[in-house]
Amino acid sequence: MILAQFQSVGRDLCNRRLVCSRSGTLSIRLGDRLVITRRGTKLGELGENDLIETGISKNDRFTPLASDELAVHRSIYRETSALAIVHVHPPHAVALSLVETEIIPSCGEGLSLVERVPVLGWHTESKPSDLADIIAQALRECRVVMVHGYGSFAIGQLLEEAHSYTTILEQSCQVICLLKSLNTSVPGE
Repeated sequence: MILAQFQSVGRDLCNRRLVCSRSGTLSIRLGDRLVITRRGTKLGELGENDLIETGISKNDRFTPLASDELAVHRSIYRETSALAIVHVHPPHAVALSLVETEIIPSCGEGLSLVERVPVLGWHTESKPSDLADIIAQALRECRVVMVHGYGSFAIGQLLEEAHSYTTILEQSCQVICLLKSLNTSVPGE
């Protein structure tokens, strides 16, 4: 059942082009443990061996196989009540994160679910793992955040919920980018 959830979300993220090749990470919390996608796996083609179970606070023999984003996922689980995390590189949201310090979705059906998305990591040359605590703290107040020029982290009680926040963000960013390309102001600006 866990594998089927990961496969469904992973395939959809791949089909929506929110990940490419071997990017993106999915995880769920199971008490003091987590299940996270394997380092370098393809989210659109997940198999049983692509899910790694390891500790939230402790390393074990499987830890080296986990995604490079393990430190961020661990921090988020320690600091929030999230039970699932989706991390991707949505192209329109990444583009806006290069020029905005906060993304304000201005249209779409999920507007009430995602009111603002902070862009973290401005003026730093840090990797997301260096920003793990900052990302986790921001996710205590928001359901999704962007890391400047990198990607998004969304939380939920289920993978499907975190997936929903991720797709709402990218759809809204697509509309904002289209409006900006037409030299039309974005509603609410």
